Amino acid sequence: MKKFCLFVMVAFFSAFFFSPQIVSAAGIEAAIGIWDQDPSGDIGYKGESLSIEDNLRYGKETRVFGRLKIDMPLLIPNIYLMATPMKFDGDGTKTGTFTFNDKTYVGNVPWSSTLRLDHYDIALYYGIPGIKTATAGVFNIEAGLNARIIDLKAQVKQPSTNTDESKSALLAVPMIYLGAQLKPIKILAFEGEVRGIVYGSNHYYDLIGRIKVKPLGPIFIAGGYRYEDFKIDHSDVKANIKIGGPFLEAGVEF
Repeated sequence: MKKFCLFVMVAFFSAFFFSPQIVSAAGIEAAIGIWDQDPSGDIGYKGESLSIEDNLRYGKETRVFGRLKIDMPLLIPNIYLMATPMKFDGDGTKTGTFTFNDKTYVGNVPWSSTLRLDHYDIALYYGIPGIKTATAGVFNIEAGLNARIIDLKAQVKQPSTNTDESKSALLAVPMIYLGAQLKPIKILAFEGEVRGIVYGSNHYYDLIGRIKVKPLGPIFIAGGYRYEDFKIDHSDVKANIKIGGPFLEAGVEF
């Protein structure tokens, strides 16, 4: 949460710093919401991979997220910022011994773990020329590049054996960004966003579907579904994780 608040502060500081450009922007959208995150898959560090469902025993977690979208004038690329805190913890179970960071943990003895996967996005994008004009503002497609910073920390504790190991990493993942908006009437919009990359045996996909309603002026409420699927092998961290769930958000759009 501290890093999420810091991200929001940086976003607003950036908006203030670039105020002349922001003031002349064609549109600004800001939202904050909650996402019900349901994880599955496995993760390991210098040892065998542990199942999120069967070994780590992580359950659903509801986390706050925020986003800021700025349509810039002329040929300046539009900006899309997003912060997604993500943290899971649980009391693990495993019948046999296992290793984490080359340390051995005893089977059938209580242990616990924590996994943090906070990520922060900045996308630079353009609207596909002609589509919005040709459809009188009903339909729009966006395309650009997205940089995702993942703040990862995995920790496994077994107090009875005095074993406590952790791994922290800051990962930078370049991704393609695609977005689409369908607005059949003024107060209703259907939106989709795709961020993704495939390299070697690794991949990272982030899919968002959203229904947005504007009941009063610039204020909107929205709900939808978000799904992430990533497989990474970096700095001895191996993860094959899927996270999905519904979300709700509220915001303003000028």
